[in-house]
Amino acid sequence: MKYTVYTFCVISALLTGCVSQKKYKELQTDYYQLDAKNNQLAKTDQECQQNLIVSNSKVASLEDQLAAQRANHTSLQAALDKCLASYSQGNLNISKLLDEINASNKYIQHLIEARHQNDSMLLVLTNKLTRSLNQNELKDVDVQVLKGVVYISLSDNMLYKTGSYEISPQAGLILDKIAKIINDYSDYEVLIEGNTDTVPIIRPNIRNNWDLSVLRASSVVQALQSDHNVDPSRMTAGGRGEYNPVATNTTDAGRSLNRRTQIIIKPTLNQFMDLMNAFSQKKE
Repeated sequence: MKYTVYTFCVISALLTGCVSQKKYKELQTDYYQLDAKNNQLAKTDQECQQNLIVSNSKVASLEDQLAAQRANHTSLQAALDKCLASYSQGNLNISKLLDEINASNKYIQHLIEARHQNDSMLLVLTNKLTRSLNQNELKDVDVQVLKGVVYISLSDNMLYKTGSYEISPQAGLILDKIAKIINDYSDYEVLIEGNTDTVPIIRPNIRNNWDLSVLRASSVVQALQSDHNVDPSRMTAGGRGEYNPVATNTTDAGRSLNRRTQIIIKPTLNQFMDLMNAFSQKKE
């Protein structure tokens, strides 16, 4: 309204000739400035209208999201209520299951402790045997503890005559030291296992390397029984021929490592069965 009155005054002044040329120019300048401001305000108003439309659209979208979240919340609450109801109904069974789990954990812990005790005993056994051997004997004897079992690996050069299963005289002293360890640990089983390389055996009374490996293991078992008083009921003789190599058979050094007899000392199955029976009796 002010802009219109101002314009009217300017036009009236021009018509009546009541203003000077200087005053006219000032009024004209003011007119142009006001016109520019009017255009800017119109543009700003248009932008505000557009922003309002966008904002209203965002508000509508947020309202839709809020409605979806409320519906999801209602669904989750219903599921939770159902789970809580099921939990209340099965509370007795869950308590019983937890008791069984705790009992099982105690049993497992008991087995672990027994395993650790067994490993400790085997380490003591291994240390005793290693200390009893001199430097020359250690070249032909390798002692390791793997997975709760003692492996005493004896080279064929020390134990047998070449290409034979007869025990050599020099093997007697080492077998005597091993026998003392075996007799000290009477609760352990002993497996004697023969192994060969891939070179075929040519002997009229030996068919193949299977035969040779078994015969060699049997010779060690009989020597331990007859000459060193090891209880035969504790020992088992077996052969694996050329099929359990520890090195390549393409070199002399590798074949020498593969030609070996292993004395394997391990806990008896009865020891673990006793543990299981003892635990079962505690549960009852």
